[in-house]
This record gives sequence, structure tokens and C-alpha cells, in this order.
Amino acid sequence: MDVVILSGPPGAGKSTVARLLVDRAERGVHLHTDDFYRYIRKGYVEPYLPEARVQNETVVDVLAGAAAGYAGGGYHVVVDGVIGPWFVGAFLSHARGRLRYVVLRPDEETTLARATARSADELTDPMPVLHMYRQFAELGALEPHVFDSTGLTPEETAARLSERLAAGDFVLDRVPQP
Repeated sequence: MDVVILSGPPGAGKSTVARLLVDRAERGVHLHTDDFYRYIRKGYVEPYLPEARVQNETVVDVLAGAAAGYAGGGYHVVVDGVIGPWFVGAFLSHARGRLRYVVLRPDEETTLARATARSADELTDPMPVLHMYRQFAELGALEPHVFDSTGLTPEETAARLSERLAAGDFVLDRVPQP
């Protein structure tokens, strides 16, 4: 089965759209990356800090293994999180089927408005949100994997993404070169 990585900056709508995509599947799993970070009880470092590199690599590797495991069991898997191009290698190394990579990237103003309006248990600080937004601004070879959801409701985004996924778009079969 497919694994769809639904990435992008905080506030892009990943979690809401991921739930909607999974609800369309006969057998579906939604892996929310933030949950995997919450499993760390001691030694946790905010993932957007430079000193979190080893932690982030570990979490992504565990997440990629879980996604592959579910897909191997016949589930359609949607992984949502801030998974930049620098992490796709982990998913490729675990992949058992087709891997898709989609970056939700509404415009900066929309992203910032959505992120800062979220609940207090989510990242709402504009500085790291804008920093992460800019990490997704220029994706080079992965630019065709961007989906601009500016002005779309989550339902519209999920419907259009479903069409694109059904058409075979967003396949990732190798680590992109910078």
C-alpha cells in the first residue's frame, strides 16, 4: 500500500487534511508526527532547535518504520508532520510500496495566521513558524510536490489532493539532489 507524507510548515493544515484523506480509505492509518515526539518523556528538545538534530533523526526513523509496517499490513498510511526533504531518505529506506511526498504550502500570510490561531498546546510562536515556512519556500527538485492550499478549505484541499494522488502524482522514488 501507499505511504503519503503530508508535510509543510506549522499551520499549513496537515493534520486536518491528513484525517480527511485517511477517512476516504477503506483501511487507513493517520500517523501524526507530533505524537511520536510526545512519546519522549525525558531529554526532549524542541524539534526546531539546532540541538534537536539527533532526536529528530531518531523520531523520523521510528516514524518511517511504523509507516512502512502499517503499509505492509495493507493499510493506506498518511504521515503528517514537518518532514523536510532532509528526512525523506528515512522513509525511502523503509518503504515497502509506493511513497508519496506532498508539501502543503499556503502563502506565508495564511500559514502564519493559521499557526498563531491554534490552541496553546500547538506551536504558535511566529518566529519558529516563519523559520520553518522559509525552509519549505525553495524546494528545488521537489517543487512539483508542493500543493498550494491558500484559499481552500480543508475539505477542498483533501478532495483535490485525492484526485492528484489517484492520478499518480507526488511519487517519490529517490532522495532529491540539492
